[in-house]
Amino acid sequence: MRENQTSIIRNDADIETGLSHLLQLDPRLGPIAEIAGPLPLRLATPGFAGLASIVVSQMVSRASADAIWRRIEAVGPVTAQAYAALDPEIIATFGLSRAKASTLQKLSEAVLTGAIDLDGICSIDGEAALRQLVLLPGIGPWTAEVYLMFCAGHADIFPGGDVALQASVGRAFRVEPRPGAKQLAEIARSWAPYRSIAARLFWAYYAATMRREALPIV
Repeated sequence: MRENQTSIIRNDADIETGLSHLLQLDPRLGPIAEIAGPLPLRLATPGFAGLASIVVSQMVSRASADAIWRRIEAVGPVTAQAYAALDPEIIATFGLSRAKASTLQKLSEAVLTGAIDLDGICSIDGEAALRQLVLLPGIGPWTAEVYLMFCAGHADIFPGGDVALQASVGRAFRVEPRPGAKQLAEIARSWAPYRSIAARLFWAYYAATMRREALPIV
């Protein structure tokens, strides 16, 4: 993993290196890592399709998200230009909620007008990138953080608002009730600059202990 202001995760070796450093920072995570097993890389190409897939995955099961995404891909390349040109009647067949359909439409327009550069934003500081992303209609902090983690490869992002992460950290550290977004963000501070590795670790721990997949779909 590159040691600079915007360290980037590009491959499994970066995950392994980051985890090694993370376990040195916080030895409490050792037993959690043993239970979690190998941490998945799960990287996607930056751009409209990458962010759109994260929007689709919000608040639905993996099976539902996969089904919706297959319908979107079936009509042609998933690009901002192609999506903006789709007939509303075709979009209605995808199974998107009204809110998500609106978000994807406005996102395609923002990309086409140059209001957002989803590739360029990946190369700037994480906090600055988050501020730009959440200005987009329908794009909240969780969506922006997951995009920066899994499309941009940022190594120091921790989505404190993720319910599975809250449940996983609460279970691992026996915190009752489970930590909320603000408390979890505070807990995660000690894992900088490897908070994205920590998030992957606790998603994997959640899957291993709860028998439920929790890693965001990208």
